[in-house]
Amino acid sequence: MPETVKRIAYQGEPGANSHQVCAQHYPDWEAVPCASFEDVFAAVDGGDADLAMIPIDNSIAGRVADIHHFLPASSLHIVAEHFLRIRFHLMGLPGTRIEDVRTVHSHVHALGQCRKIIREHGFTPVISGDTAGAAREVVEAGDPTMAAISPPLAADIYGLEVLAHDVEDEEHNTTRFVVLSPDFVQAPAGNGPVVTSFIFNVRNLPAALYKALGGFATNGVNMTKLESYMVGGEFTATQFLAEVDGHPDEPGLKRALEELAFFTTDVKILGVYPADQFRASSA
Repeated sequence: MPETVKRIAYQGEPGANSHQVCAQHYPDWEAVPCASFEDVFAAVDGGDADLAMIPIDNSIAGRVADIHHFLPASSLHIVAEHFLRIRFHLMGLPGTRIEDVRTVHSHVHALGQCRKIIREHGFTPVISGDTAGAAREVVEAGDPTMAAISPPLAADIYGLEVLAHDVEDEEHNTTRFVVLSPDFVQAPAGNGPVVTSFIFNVRNLPAALYKALGGFATNGVNMTKLESYMVGGEFTATQFLAEVDGHPDEPGLKRALEELAFFTTDVKILGVYPADQFRASSA
């Protein structure tokens, strides 16, 4: 019998950046578009997809807030990370000249990251729900005065003509994606750089965070991320999402996590996974 094609879910329409990173790293998998992040989590939880590709941070816009609220309550685990250099093209209907364009459509964040070309040509920005969805809207409208700022893949999918390449303002615009699985697949120790992601809660007491994190400093563990959130809208307890270099089986990190547990009410490992090569190249 033929092998069943595996599926990976992402948020957005075909041609979105999330679709692009799925195609790069899981080319033989079926990429499944979902309307919302909640739908992505539900697709994997319900068995409609095997994995999820989720953006978690952007070098310009910062953290993707919704994801950080979904992760602690989810039963999914981080099994990989991938970095994508964000590229945007200006695209319109075949035969359109850039001089014909009056309105440019895209997601609000993409419009904010491509201000230079918008100002240069005097375009009127129009907010769309999704960068790839903006390309679809241009096709459906059939209006040569409309253009979209969308990822390169969208031009191929929707049959649009690229009017200007790489119109983003900043060349360092990069998004970090994590791959989520219903299974806890832990990267082996001693086989290259590893990232450990975890959440923990501390009581709202003086020096609580200082005491909780002291073990990482004394054991020489490099912490690359620390972000805080209120728990259930309460001001009396705080939840933190943290990421460190290293494997929990390594002596230093093992001791640091043991000390963390002593000063916190809860510690949950979200994933132990190989560090993407992008980290080393950008260090």
